[in-house]
Amino acid sequence: MVTGTRAEYGLLYWLLREIDDDPDLELQLVVTGAHLAPEFGSTYRAIEADGFEIAARVDSLLASNTEVGVCKSLGLGVIGFADVYESLRPDVLVVLGDRFEILAAAQTAMLCNIPIAHIHGGEVTEGAVDEGIRHAITKMAHLHFVAAEPYARRVIRMGEDPARVWTVGAPALDNIERLTLLTADALAAEVGLTGSDPLFVITYHPVTRSTDGPDDALLQLMGALDRFPRARLLVTKANADADGSRINSAWEDYVRRHGNRAVLVASLGQLRYLSAVKAAAVVIGNSSSGLIEAPALGTPTVNIGDRQRGRLKAPSVLDSRETEQEITAAITRALSPEFRSTLSPNASLYGQAGASHKIKQILKETELDGILMKTFYDGPAS
Repeated sequence: MVTGTRAEYGLLYWLLREIDDDPDLELQLVVTGAHLAPEFGSTYRAIEADGFEIAARVDSLLASNTEVGVCKSLGLGVIGFADVYESLRPDVLVVLGDRFEILAAAQTAMLCNIPIAHIHGGEVTEGAVDEGIRHAITKMAHLHFVAAEPYARRVIRMGEDPARVWTVGAPALDNIERLTLLTADALAAEVGLTGSDPLFVITYHPVTRSTDGPDDALLQLMGALDRFPRARLLVTKANADADGSRINSAWEDYVRRHGNRAVLVASLGQLRYLSAVKAAAVVIGNSSSGLIEAPALGTPTVNIGDRQRGRLKAPSVLDSRETEQEITAAITRALSPEFRSTLSPNASLYGQAGASHKIKQILKETELDGILMKTFYDGPAS
């Protein structure tokens, strides 16, 4: 299994635990990407603190905050994973999602004739370059674990054998069921926020399909946040995409100017992040967690811009363009008693908890002999 970011590791945690605890399976965990970078919190330490042995590290992430830098990081990843696979000789590679470091892991495995199991395929995010990566990994993969039935149909329409596609739900929901979340007061003490005013949880990632850059959109978002001067702001840093460092620098400056009510963190970890989402009055930004975890916890989301365009969205998700006026209006609506009275916990469109156990069992029971030979499926998708 490969993990490259804090968020992805949080989604994989219970599957890692399921595999590691099964006497019939051997976990080989490879860590790469932002996990190894100090500017993103060196989150490999959290993996080790959780008791997992790291079988190998692929240090590929360049400091360059450009598209060229991402491309070079991808190339370094391919070189690193080639050495890792030659050493570890895995029977199957398990990957989640659609990031460039996962593309490096998958395409190297494909060329090394290692079967690939892919989690969260079939989804659409039209505002991010992840869109193309996700579908490319689908075509490289041999086993598909999707979060919802529409995504299963899409993977099958891409020519994948229906017998190799399983609708298991979103692994993120396992964290909500299995973790004992912190109280609002305990969370505030851990992250350094004081007071009892409404909490806004904010994550804004680069819109990698946009040519405009993040600067104006961030100014619009920050202007909207300033319209709510009593709110406490818990901001998580952007991921390791092109322009991610520019976003993080802008947040650092913003938090310095609003230090009495704002905190910026590189990584909260799943327990603190989900506790924050549960305690929040609203989740704001363009992270997939606003569409998957927040509705399941009964927290409204203001989803900004096009990054998540195309994904399934619960009624608790309010879309907004990247203008101060629209973001302000969406936050105001999310906070209104009328809107909040319509919400219910566990309004998930991504299945129920239990995905990690289902995936582990399927991996354990699937016969891998002959699985590398794929036939393009031209039949109906339903």
